[in-house]
Amino acid sequence: MSTKAGAAPSTYSPSTQKKKPQKPTLNHSNGVRSDGRGFYQCRAAYLKTGAVNAAGGSAYAEFGNTKVIVSVFGPRESKKAMMYSNVGRLNCSVSYTPFATQIRGQGSEHKEFSSVLHKALEGAILLESFPKTTVDVFALVMESGGSDLPVIISCASLALADAGIMMYDMVAAVSLSSLGPNLIIDPLLEEERCQDGSLMFTYMPSRSEVTQLAITGEWTTPKIHEGMELCLDASKKLADIMRSCLKEADSPSNE
Repeated sequence: MSTKAGAAPSTYSPSTQKKKPQKPTLNHSNGVRSDGRGFYQCRAAYLKTGAVNAAGGSAYAEFGNTKVIVSVFGPRESKKAMMYSNVGRLNCSVSYTPFATQIRGQGSEHKEFSSVLHKALEGAILLESFPKTTVDVFALVMESGGSDLPVIISCASLALADAGIMMYDMVAAVSLSSLGPNLIIDPLLEEERCQDGSLMFTYMPSRSEVTQLAITGEWTTPKIHEGMELCLDASKKLADIMRSCLKEADSPSNE
């Protein structure tokens, strides 16, 4: 990952599996998806910090056609300051622009995504480091191309680090879809619409800790184990890309 203009995006695909997956129920030929990827291949990830000058910290993420920008403000004095607390408060808001989806004008705040984002980040932040104050995280999806939520979470984690918020570790998020007998990592929007089930995995590598695990649809135990292994491997590689982004942003050449 690089913050320099024109830098090539980085990949975080999990290691190749010994067993070659069968063809999915979608109209894929020869195990190749509509964008040319294999079933176990993630989209290239482009990440950049400092995307919003007015924010305390910010980040931009582009995973294929999914484009997200996150701004972080605070810590600021909490509106509920009269109620003393030894820990700080985290507010998260996720919204879509009117042109983010194929149906123009459907941009709005996603309260469900906001709640999941809060749960994924809360366990990674040292809330006791800013008592009686609040940190606000605003995520804006500029284009929805599939796997929006994991991209939002990863981008928000990077923005928090850019803002200097104390964290145990950054959170890397990866999702996959179950399509018939197959698993497809980092699904596109069209693949999510046809999925039999989904799994989203958020992870702090340095602590080997899962901060969020969401599963929908019907899953067998072996399939869940396989999906977890794929997401674990990919999230570790994505976390390395996120760390590289921060290091390059702080390097003397970028000052």
